[in-house]
Amino acid sequence: MNLSSSFPILSNYTYLNTAYSGILSTELAKWRTTHDQQLMEGGSEFRLSQSYLIETLRTNIADFFNAGISNVFLTPNFSFGFNTLLDGLPASEHFLLLQNEYPSLAYPVTSRGFKHSYVAIDENLEDNVMEAIKKSRPTVFAFSIVQYISGYRMNPEFIKKLKQTYPDLLLIADGTQFCGTTAFSFEASGLDALCTSGYKWLLAGYGNGFILLSDQLKNRLYEDRKLAQLPSAPFVKGKKPLAFCFEPGHLDTLNFGSLNESLNMIRKVGISTIAQTTQTLCQQARTQLHHRGFIPDYLADQKNASTIMSLPLNQQQVDQLAEAKILCSPRGTGTRISFHFYNTEDDLQKLLDVLDGKKI
Repeated sequence: MNLSSSFPILSNYTYLNTAYSGILSTELAKWRTTHDQQLMEGGSEFRLSQSYLIETLRTNIADFFNAGISNVFLTPNFSFGFNTLLDGLPASEHFLLLQNEYPSLAYPVTSRGFKHSYVAIDENLEDNVMEAIKKSRPTVFAFSIVQYISGYRMNPEFIKKLKQTYPDLLLIADGTQFCGTTAFSFEASGLDALCTSGYKWLLAGYGNGFILLSDQLKNRLYEDRKLAQLPSAPFVKGKKPLAFCFEPGHLDTLNFGSLNESLNMIRKVGISTIAQTTQTLCQQARTQLHHRGFIPDYLADQKNASTIMSLPLNQQQVDQLAEAKILCSPRGTGTRISFHFYNTEDDLQKLLDVLDGKKI
């Protein structure tokens, strides 16, 4: 893959902002143009001919993330899937949340009136979580696999340990800052739900996402609706009860087709290649940034680190990054940078040169 031709923005900017928004490839843009041209020319006939695409995507997601096909639901974004999930749970659930969690995860829980407790994020996070579970006895632990501000990534072995230790505790994860960065098996993860949007690390543009559900969680959702008679119209024949909740109405072949195309592109590059490339580069970045005092010890030394870092920069440094055409974004009290497979050591060196006060 020729990165400069596939991602033209890389010729104009040093793009360290995938955590804010992934970039579209020229190949995907061409596919989207062809899709809309055919829709314009074919109307309903085109739509009928594209009905297979939705199930192709569902199968692709199930295979890519090692989940059962019947456990995959397509959603326009993380928030839609997560809010729909919450509406299917009993009001008696008690949630455990992380402090300074992504607002689209925390607010839907607290605003619905669910009982909830918080855990501090620091170098003792795993111990903090275990202690909070023993003390508060939550029924649901909802968290982002990768924290959107600090970049802290939840240890996958710890997630499995939680499920083994507390099998009745529902583990619900936001994967928006995670999916597309490394290989992942939902079946082996210990999670009961993985919700994600496709516009960041999956590079699929806006308007697409999905949610993966365990059988354990599926059996607890929308219990009050399971005895209701389903619609009998021919065009919804065979549609399962949960699909009426998570996939109401028509599914857009442009946006979901974009996700399918992006998954195919990631397969072509190789998810193991992506993980190896980004981890090597991010480890170099963490080492250099930690040496300069921008990264705390516990994040610099994290074994299963993410591709996101937050730097405590002053306004002058932020302005210098903008002048050097290095794209990043303010988050919390810092400036967030992130590296994907299309980033290089030259990108890192340019960042370090600016932070060191060198002229670019």
